[in-house]
Amino acid sequence: RNNLMEMTFRWYGADQEKITLDQIREIPGVKGVVGCMMDIPVGEVWPEERVAALVKQVEDHGLTLKVIESVNIHDDIKVGLPSRDKYIENYKQTIRNLAKYGIKVICYNFMPVFDWIKSDLDYQLPDGSKTLCFEKKDIPDDPQELLDTYSKGTNGFTLPGWEPERLAQVKHLFEIYKDVDEDKLRENLVYFLKAIMPTCEECDVKMAIHPDDPPYSMFGLPRIIKNREDLDWLCNAVDTPYNGITLCTGSIAEDPANDVYAILEEFTRRGRIHFAHVRNIKYLHPGENKDFYESAHLSEEGSLDMYRIVQALHDNGFTGFIRPDHGRMIWGETGRPGYGLFDRALGVAYINGLWEALEKKGK
Repeated sequence: RNNLMEMTFRWYGADQEKITLDQIREIPGVKGVVGCMMDIPVGEVWPEERVAALVKQVEDHGLTLKVIESVNIHDDIKVGLPSRDKYIENYKQTIRNLAKYGIKVICYNFMPVFDWIKSDLDYQLPDGSKTLCFEKKDIPDDPQELLDTYSKGTNGFTLPGWEPERLAQVKHLFEIYKDVDEDKLRENLVYFLKAIMPTCEECDVKMAIHPDDPPYSMFGLPRIIKNREDLDWLCNAVDTPYNGITLCTGSIAEDPANDVYAILEEFTRRGRIHFAHVRNIKYLHPGENKDFYESAHLSEEGSLDMYRIVQALHDNGFTGFIRPDHGRMIWGETGRPGYGLFDRALGVAYINGLWEALEKKGK
């Protein structure tokens, strides 16, 4: 198998995870982990000694650490407050510190207030497995209610993007975003990207924006990375390969109007997808609404054709990092919702099988 893609596995860190690096290393075909530091407050510089220690810890277990998910963006940058320049300088220093220890891709998002929204973190499927689900009727009108639910039902794990200390200010956050529409948010994203691109180019670190989850507005908040037009705008607004995409098949497909296969083909060909989150989802009421749950990776278990998804990457010259995205909780496992070991390991095996078949078929 050639090295067109590198299979990775998200790992939150020894103090945030019960899944170990040794377990991850035993998954066939996994070369590295996608790492993070959840305890560093958004906007602060990631200290060089912490980065060095994390990379050493991973490499000591025979794995690589080349992708960070995520270095989150301070709300002052998203809102466009004068203080944003200070936070942008911090971000540039974090890029330098990560680059020094071999990091190649930084995943991030530009979503106001909430990084992702689901209605149920413990939705039971007919086979007995548990998964994440989105049913619009179960999303409360008051975001505070959603927050209260999430802070309870997470098996004791902090959920990325739902950090309690940040969202304790949820009313304040809604207040500061009240005058930020989609145009203003776009303007603020371009300001941020133009400011950091020279550092990215100098350090050879690629930025990879994650699509909005879900890819449409909730609670009246603006959303600007939702579809093919938005991704095209992003690539043209700051036209350098260092301004790229984390193409999450689940997030993009959460709007059935999005042609996930065509989007994968086009932006892989354009050299802008640096990181791929590959997962399947099952529409609950196709044609009626956008409700869905996160299914097993296998095509027939969901609404997406995973062969076509992997083929769109493979046949258009994908050379980035892939991770299986969320997995169900199976075989009695408990843990951070969406991030069990077993089902994501099955996802890796499945994606690797599809990739190998495409490689050999093409020879």
